[in-house]
Formats: sequence, C-alpha cells, structure tokens
Amino acid sequence: MKEKLIRFFTQYKIIFVIYLIASVFTAFSKWKRGPESYNNYLLYKSVFTHTLEKKNIFSLYPDLFFDSNHYGVFFSVLIAPFALLPDGLGMILWNVANVLVFLFAINQLPFNSTQKSLFAWLCLQEYITAALYFQFNVALTGLLILSAVYVWKGKELRSALAIMIGFFVKIYGIVGLSSFFFMKHKFRFILGCVAFFILFLALPMLLSDVHFGLQSYVDWYQSLTEKNMSNQVLGTRQDYSVMGVFRRVSGDASLPTLAFLVPGLVLFALPYGRTKQYHQPAFQMMILASSLLFLVLFSSGSESPTYIIAVSGVMLWFLMQKQKSNWDIGLLVFVIILTCFGFSDLFPKIVKEEYIMKYSLKAVPCILVWLKIIYELMTRDFEKDYILAP
Repeated sequence: MKEKLIRFFTQYKIIFVIYLIASVFTAFSKWKRGPESYNNYLLYKSVFTHTLEKKNIFSLYPDLFFDSNHYGVFFSVLIAPFALLPDGLGMILWNVANVLVFLFAINQLPFNSTQKSLFAWLCLQEYITAALYFQFNVALTGLLILSAVYVWKGKELRSALAIMIGFFVKIYGIVGLSSFFFMKHKFRFILGCVAFFILFLALPMLLSDVHFGLQSYVDWYQSLTEKNMSNQVLGTRQDYSVMGVFRRVSGDASLPTLAFLVPGLVLFALPYGRTKQYHQPAFQMMILASSLLFLVLFSSGSESPTYIIAVSGVMLWFLMQKQKSNWDIGLLVFVIILTCFGFSDLFPKIVKEEYIMKYSLKAVPCILVWLKIIYELMTRDFEKDYILAP
C-alpha cells in the first residue's frame, strides 16, 4: 500500500492529469455561477474585441466588467482564439492552455521524475488560486522557467521567445534576462529578442492599425503608472510584497517603493560576482528561483494569484537541496501553511482578514526563503551541494 502511494505521488503523468482536471473544474464552476463570477475573463476577452473596435483597452467599461485591463495590447493576439468561442468553452480552454505551458516548463527542468512531480504537487494550491481568476500568471511562470532552462540547454532563440511573450503581456517577462550572463551565444539571443520585439510590436496592428497599436503602448505606460500608485494604499488585496508588509505593519502607506527596491536589487545582483559558478547548472537554476521570488516580492501589484510565480521559486530552491536541513524543511512548511493556505479555511476568518490579509503576511515566508537563497548563492559550492538531473 505504501509503495503504491509513493508511486502515485511521484508519477508526473498523475499530477499532470490532476492539473488538467483542476483547470477544467475551476473554469466550469465559475461559468456556472454567471458572468459576475468570471469578471477577469470578460476583461481579458474585451482586450481582443476592443482592439478590433480600436477602443482604448485600458479604459473602464463598467457596463461590461469591473476593474481595468493592465495587459499589453499584444495580449489581444493571445486571447483571440478563446474570445471567439462561447464563454464557457473559451474559459475552459484558456485555463487548459495556461496550465499546459506551466506543466511543459516543469517537465523541462533538470529534475528527475520524482522531483518534477513533487514540484507540481507543492504548487497545486497556488495554481488553483490563480486558475479561479483565469490568471495569465500561470503561463507567465512557465515562460520564465523556460527562459532560463533554454539558456541552460543552449537554445537562446527559444529563451528570447519566452521572454518577449512575457514582456509584451505583463512586463514581468523581462526578468528572464537574469540568465543573460550564462548564455553561450549572446549575439544570437540579442538578435532573437530584436526580431521577436518587432514581430510582437506589429502583430496587434493587424487587428487594428498602426496608430492604435502605437497609442496603446503609450496608454499602457500610463495605466501601469496609475496602477502602481493605487496599489500603495492600506487595506487592499494588492501589495503583498516586501514594501506591503512594512507599509501595513507600520500603518504608513507613504513608505516609498524605491527605499525597498534599491536594496533588493543590490542583494539580487550580488551573486553575479561569483563568475566561477556561472557554468554550474545548479547556480543558474538558483538564480531562476531568486528571480521568480524577486519579481513578486518587490512589486506593489502582487496579489494572491500572483504567488504561483513566487511559490514556484520556493519549490525550485527546496527540491535542489542535496541535504535538506531542518531549517529548510521548516521554511517550506511555513510557505505551505501561510503563503499557500493563508487565505483558505485552514485559518479562521478573523485571522485571515485581521492579520494575514491586513498585514500582507502571505509574503513573509517567501521573503525568508528569498534571503536564504541569496545567502546560498553567495556561499555555496554549486557543484557539490545541489541535486540536478544530467
């Protein structure tokens, strides 16, 4: 019985099927409840329809949905095949498409089958959270992983493709450049980025026109600027970040992002001084783990569904450890309990609302893991201390 259980939890095809079932079920359950339950999907769908109609894709349309879009106009091309379908089918296929990118990326990691399975199992709760909101963050996580894995495999053009897709949808994709120094063919990568940049810049113009396409990028900048300012207030379900923790614990919403971002960037950059470790795959993957955590922890736009990105970084860090200390295991448990299940029924409502949400405590375990990753990047021997499949 024990062997069967172990076999069940360590087969990647099992968790693959479970993710597909979860992606279909989350979408279907939202569709059954009616349009007010799948506002995000209606918003995403409108990026395509409003691009066709040459309407500002970042404006508010309260008669269609609440909130506003913050994805780039290139997103109109990605969402188009789903937006053309009836909502129920489109939502299901959208979730499936996102999860396939994520699962494909996990399968490309230099892990054995057991490690890949555990990675997916440990990210399942965060995936469900993101899928319930139809978040592109699921696919974005996959693209960020692929951008680094393809560098390790010497496939720079594929890395450039992954980075540019993420960048043109949500800016965050630019974090994929954290693997630039590990590339063998940097010129090929730069050419690939330029080519994909031009292609993705132009594609939305085929749905509208050149003027609308270019104006949309100007509008996008303004939209992101306004969103960043609106996130820096107390009591919202945004800013689950390093800055958010300090703002909310201190009760001072005026604490500037730069006061945290600059030291964070310095810490993030320090490991790049260890040039002799660049050729080690484990070092490259640990930089990826640091990157996945950094972009969430230092963004005022981080919300609960964003944490599929950060938690993937945590799992990458943990599963690479050759010798898992009690401290490492304790940190993982802390992440699972407070970050992954902090908003679940595991905690009483008063605890969730008055402490975990109010003080952005979802971020705290990931902050500790990120600091541990920086310490390891600065001190460990990446040839001896980590496990990766050849």
